[in-house]
Amino acid sequence: MSKGTSSNMANSDALFPIRTVSSLTNVNSITLRAWESRYGLINPVRKSSGHRLYTQADIDIINRTVALLDRGMRIGQVKAELSRQGSPVTSKEASAQDVWQKHINHMQSAVIYFDEAALDESYTEMLSLHPVKTVTKRLLNPLLIQLGDRWNNMTGSVAEEHFFGFYLRSKLGARLHHRTRQSQGQKVLLACLPGDQHEIGLLLLALSANERGFRAIILGADMPMEDLPYVAEKSGCAAIILSGTIQPAPEVFRDQLPALVAATDVPVIIGGPCSLVASSIIARAGAIVCGADIEIGMSKIEQILAQVNDLKGSSE
Repeated sequence: MSKGTSSNMANSDALFPIRTVSSLTNVNSITLRAWESRYGLINPVRKSSGHRLYTQADIDIINRTVALLDRGMRIGQVKAELSRQGSPVTSKEASAQDVWQKHINHMQSAVIYFDEAALDESYTEMLSLHPVKTVTKRLLNPLLIQLGDRWNNMTGSVAEEHFFGFYLRSKLGARLHHRTRQSQGQKVLLACLPGDQHEIGLLLLALSANERGFRAIILGADMPMEDLPYVAEKSGCAAIILSGTIQPAPEVFRDQLPALVAATDVPVIIGGPCSLVASSIIARAGAIVCGADIEIGMSKIEQILAQVNDLKGSSE
């Protein structure tokens, strides 16, 4: 590890803006504000400008709230249930969070100093201790968000993004290649939206799909939509899943997406950060939004395909 990398590991108490928390939890900002003001579930830090900043403990409470709501509990009952269950974050859990944050900061510093050995140190260590799904959720996703904020704010360089992108593509690609040969489930077609060169989220989605038994056919970055119906039909895919990290050109969702939906018989599903921003226009085009959280999105995709299979079974 380089000296510069070590010096940047002290910053361990991360605070996340509301747009980041919304992406991490798949809960929109309006709902988050209501859970704060109306139900007292969370208490974010308020900057002098009035902007909210959330801790990892807040994110954990939000995720637990979502889980309770999914089980049928009413929102008004959640706070009492959380209190009944005890402290949201025990000292043991807090210690575990500190370990994850340490590795997130370690890897971010390694990216800043172009230190591949230090980058690999944390990633390999956590993969040796935890399943890939956990490493994706607790290490890679938060790291990508922190780096994305850095790059969007122009405090990082294009070279950093290329360096980390190449490293992670090689790691995820090798893992995916090994696992794909073992898959026997339904096929799903995965591609980035036109104009989007960011493949990392797509590869993480492919790994998650593979973990759930799907066979992923990956077309990669900047994929023209007009080619997708042919590929889906020829390969026998049960769904077309498109990933968007950045907002595409206006005509992509306005014109190309409705044409794609009309040209195929399988569900068209849009995920990634851009799907949250453009959810209304995506829905009007006849496609399905699965959000920015990979595991939540994959659960939704499983439900969609199960419903499609049930409909096919009942019609035969």
